[in-house]
Order: sequence, then structure tokens, then C-alpha cells
Amino acid sequence: MNEMELKYGCNPNQKPARVFMHNDKDLPFQVLSGRPGYINLLDAFNGWQLVRELKKATGLPAAASFKHVSPAGAAVGLPLSETLAKIYWVDDMGELSPLASAYARARGADRMSSFGDFISLSDVCDASTAKLIKREVSDGVIAPGYEPEALEILKEKKKGNYCVIQIDPDYEPEPIERKQVFGVVFEQGRNNLDINKDMLGNVVTENKEIPDQAKIDLVISLITLKYTQSNSVCYAKDGQAIGIGAGQQSRVHCTRLAGQKADNWFLRQAPQVLNLQFVDGIKRADRDNAIDVYIGDEYMDVLADGVWEKTFKVKPPVFTKEEKRAWLDQMTDVALGSDAFFPFGDNIERAHKSGVKYIAQPGGSVRDDNVIETCNKYNMAMAFTGIRLFHH
Repeated sequence: MNEMELKYGCNPNQKPARVFMHNDKDLPFQVLSGRPGYINLLDAFNGWQLVRELKKATGLPAAASFKHVSPAGAAVGLPLSETLAKIYWVDDMGELSPLASAYARARGADRMSSFGDFISLSDVCDASTAKLIKREVSDGVIAPGYEPEALEILKEKKKGNYCVIQIDPDYEPEPIERKQVFGVVFEQGRNNLDINKDMLGNVVTENKEIPDQAKIDLVISLITLKYTQSNSVCYAKDGQAIGIGAGQQSRVHCTRLAGQKADNWFLRQAPQVLNLQFVDGIKRADRDNAIDVYIGDEYMDVLADGVWEKTFKVKPPVFTKEEKRAWLDQMTDVALGSDAFFPFGDNIERAHKSGVKYIAQPGGSVRDDNVIETCNKYNMAMAFTGIRLFHH
């Protein structure tokens, strides 16, 4: 089959809609369940490329959580600590497979943004991963294959309407890609850049030490950025993205946005949050929303009298600004990637507040000296990759 009709395009009024292949070639995927939409497929194909490259770069199973053609999370399959298992709501699932751990990380880093995601998996989906997917609100999943038990679990989701796509793992697109905007055809060579640790050799700061785990995190950050709407920056730690700032016109706004997401990821691990007592039967999304508000500046929206009782068994104390800052000061060894150069040192100042110690960015700003000086101020190690990663 070389063509598939879609219900509509980006919006319901954009009809007709379809995906197809030129030159009578078959589509490189099969739909095993459900019916994908236009944006679903954009998420699926971008996500598949991302996890495929993460697997190639690290040798570990990888997963991504996509929303509106940018990743909300991306990770490789490292074991979860007891704390991470708890904040990702998988502490009741026993030992997870490496692939399931990758998705728990990708989904769990920014649960607010991952709600209703499209999932990408680098490896054949196993039952452990399928059971995790089953309990989350999600539009669909793409993987190179599915174990029989896993496929049966996924086919039951959404009363049989959950979208399950199997991609041909050997498919390689043509080297030239095209798209049309306002009737004009754009053509360019595909971005087949191989991102790996070798890109991190040009360390321009006084601190030249980037340990192996930090290099892995920087590579994860850069590969994630390759498939994130620009401008974009990505904070990463321990094998996963912990804060992604996408689609901002100002780079420092990307850095602030992603930094706040990284801060929230770490604040969710604080004892004040781990010890919250939720009412019985609360939905997962309501629990996530409550935590997000509680650790933010509008905490009284969930702590006011007559309101907190709907969410908590016991009224929580205010998580004060001073307490949050003291907790965040314990976050260290965070890696930060940027899809283009940092034009000012203010990006580094903001990154420092979120525990960043290692940075990879293209370099090339007329103010590189100011950026390097700011890194030296905080003993950060920064590599200039010389490679821009814009994605539109």
C-alpha cells in the first residue's frame, strides 16, 4: 500500500488529507490498530527518528513522548531509582524492562506536557512497556514491532481505537526531502548528521573535564534538539531529558522555559511533595495538575480553604520560596544543549540556577567570549560543536 487517506489534516476543515509515497513505493509502516491522524503521523515519524538515533548513540533502548511535533520527553532505558519510580507513578509496577524504564522516564519528566502524547519506541514493544502505556492517556505508539501479549494489551486501549503503528526498522528515506508552503515547493538535503561523543571534543572553557555520563546526557540533549521545533534548548540528566524549551523566538526564553521544567522535575522529588496525601480515587491527571500548582507560584489555588479538601486528605504546608531554592541548590551535574549559539551570558546565568555544569552548543556568536567568561565564573565545562540543529 502506497497511500493512506486521513480523516483530515491539521484541523477538521483541512480536507481532503492523505499520506502517500512517490514512485509506487509502499508506505514504510502498518497501522495495527486505530486510525492515525495527520499530527499523529508527524509526531510518530519525528519520534521514531529520535529514538532510533538515541539507540544508535547509546546502545540502550530509547523512548520519546511527543506532542505537537516536539518532544515533551526523551530517555534511554536506565534503571529507575526508588524516588524516580514514585514521581513517575510506576512504583507499583515491580521491575520494569529497560524499554519500559525508558518510556517511564520520557513520560515522567514533564507529565503535564506529555498528557495525550504519541509514543515512540526504539525496540520491539514488550508486555512491560505495553502495561505502562495502557494506564496513561495517550494517542498512540510507533515501534519496530510488538510482542503478541503487548499487542493484545494495546489493542484493548480506547475500546480498540488506540493507534498502534509498526514501522519498518530498515526503511531509509531518500536523501532529498521536499515540502510545500503556500504552493511553493521547498527542497533540501535531509539532516543526516550523526550526533555522538566525538562532537564534544572542542571544550573552550577553563574546565575541560566532561565525564562519560555527562557526555551521554549531552548527546541525548542534542539528539532531542534535532527533532524539536526551534529555537530550542534541552536540559538532561542521568540518561533523560528533564526540561525541553521549544519553539521560542528568544533563546533566553527557551532557556528559562526549559529550566523551569527541569526545576519542576527536581522539586517533585522533594520530601514535601513525595509526602503529599491525596484523596482516594483521585485521577492521575488531577494529581499531576495539583502537584504542578503546589510547587509553583499559584499554590493557593490548591491550598485555599474549601479547595484543598477536594485533592488532599491532609492540608499540606506551603512549600516556601526559600525551601524550594534550598532544595534546588542540591541539583547538580545537569547537562544543557542548545540548537544554536547562546548570544549572551544571561542564558548561562539561568542555566546555573538549575544545576547545569556541562554545556554543548554550536558557538559562533560575536559574544562567545562573554558566554565563555560566564561559564568560567561557575566552573562549567562547555563544548563548541560547530553544528547548528534548527528544526522547522
